[in-house]
Amino acid sequence: MAADTLSIVPVALVSGANRGIGRETSRQLAERGYDVIVTARDQGKASEAAEAVGGRPLQLDVSDPASIERAAAAVREDPGALDVLVNNAGIGSDWGVAGVEPDFDAIQAALDTNFFGAYRLTIALLPLLRESEHARVVNVSSGMGGVAEMGGWTPGYRVSKAALNAMTRILSTELEGTGIKVNSACPGFVKTDMGGQFGAQKPVEEGAAGIVWLATLPDDGPTGGFFRDGKPVAF
Repeated sequence: MAADTLSIVPVALVSGANRGIGRETSRQLAERGYDVIVTARDQGKASEAAEAVGGRPLQLDVSDPASIERAAAAVREDPGALDVLVNNAGIGSDWGVAGVEPDFDAIQAALDTNFFGAYRLTIALLPLLRESEHARVVNVSSGMGGVAEMGGWTPGYRVSKAALNAMTRILSTELEGTGIKVNSACPGFVKTDMGGQFGAQKPVEEGAAGIVWLATLPDDGPTGGFFRDGKPVAF
């Protein structure tokens, strides 16, 4: 879907967009002509990021169901349309924790944000997405959540991203034929606040580009897949 082929300005919402990959994804979408709703848990941070990338701010905490409902109502009110949803908001709550000695509170926190938050937000915004002729949902996942690449440690993050990938497959199957494409994206080991502390060197711009590619797929593009830099990744 190219923004210049539509009769109206397409609308995109990016969760967790005040920094890192979410912010860069918002910038790239705005550069392509999208009306980008830049969300963050803190209204001030959302406003600062929106001003920087040329979008509109919206307060949204995906770990809070009430916040999701308020945000969805705000989008229904203005701009009243949605073409792209990028579920980017995520946390790493149990880095290096062994699966045999789990921190269940940390696992629950990861699930609440990385899985339930993305799932609830998608369902809350689905009526608007159904009204779009070219709707795209991109779930920002990780190779750590792919069973093919699964290893030990950090169970909360791994399981939450694996669940997110499962949600991608479930929704893409049920929405097949509606025009809504649902895919997962692994941005790779990107130098963000999260990845940088572990020595990541991949530029944020490159990580975001794969997400934007899925957000702007043509109508004959894939759905129900898991991609890194535009190439399929085993689930």
